[in-house]
Amino acid sequence: MSDITIFHNPACGTSRNVLALIRNSGVEPVVVEYLKTPPPRAKLIELLAAMGIGVRDLLRRKGTPYEALKLDDLHWTDDQLIDFIVQHSILMNRPIVISPLGTRLCRPSETVLDLLPNPQRGAFSKEDGEAVIDAEGRRVVR
Repeated sequence: MSDITIFHNPACGTSRNVLALIRNSGVEPVVVEYLKTPPPRAKLIELLAAMGIGVRDLLRRKGTPYEALKLDDLHWTDDQLIDFIVQHSILMNRPIVISPLGTRLCRPSETVLDLLPNPQRGAFSKEDGEAVIDAEGRRVVR
């Protein structure tokens, strides 16, 4: 069993890039397709604490019921916002990666490199063609 877990949405390019970077380090992570298997409330609270972010930082706006639910209204408490994520898992921003080196919302996708115990095994470019890792497995500096 892998010691790396990704909360993944296969329809998301950033999520696919993060998963590919994990695999490029020689690891097959535990993949949780959170839209099919939403994390329970307790797991969301655990993830937020591990990432050290607030609930509002985890909310995804684009392509979600965020606006229809008026979640930008500051009267919603953190507990209420967590309940909305539990009810509508699409509201959870992704991808979230858990590794022995920490837990993080990996946006942009290169953020995952700080969480990977193993080096990259070779060149890697994002789906849009942007080079991230060179042929020697080193991060491309922009």
